[in-house]
Amino acid sequence: MTETDTDDVSDVRVLIVDDEKEVADAYALRLRDVCDAETAYSGPEALETVETETIDIVLLDRRMPEMSGDEVLRRLRDRSFAGRVVMLTAIDPGFDVLDLPFDDYLRKPVEREGLVATIDHHREVLAYDLLGEYFSAESKRAVLAAELSAEAREGHDGYGEQVARVERLERRVRRLLADPEIVDTFGEIGREGV
Repeated sequence: MTETDTDDVSDVRVLIVDDEKEVADAYALRLRDVCDAETAYSGPEALETVETETIDIVLLDRRMPEMSGDEVLRRLRDRSFAGRVVMLTAIDPGFDVLDLPFDDYLRKPVEREGLVATIDHHREVLAYDLLGEYFSAESKRAVLAAELSAEAREGHDGYGEQVARVERLERRVRRLLADPEIVDTFGEIGREGV
């Protein structure tokens, strides 16, 4: 799916992780016209997918052989996963959830409307989280662009990396944000002579 500036929820990239192939495929089928839904049938497969693709929201089962959803969750957080994690499980929550770094907890089965609402909510939260990162990164790039010559900027590796980071964040924020015009207004702030 290409990155665009639309406010359509279908631009959200969701990974459904469940060791029961039929369950994961059924949720993916329910979401096929709502978002870009992928499936992973094990914890290691989920971690590999997150490493190689931009995933916005992970719907994660807790009870899986080989690697539990709780372990996948911890590894995602250890790797600084830049997305949202929703536990989608049949396990009754207990006080153990206080120590788990997830963003939401849904008990199976979840109807399509509930899934769509959850995905839309977490899309918006993620968009605003990333918008803050974008504003910070872009302000650094913009002040250097305003104060340093093009020759000085081109000769600095860190500046090139910052430009690439800003561009990645901007594309992702525009893809996720319901009103991407807020990104444009940030660019209108003058930084010359700061």
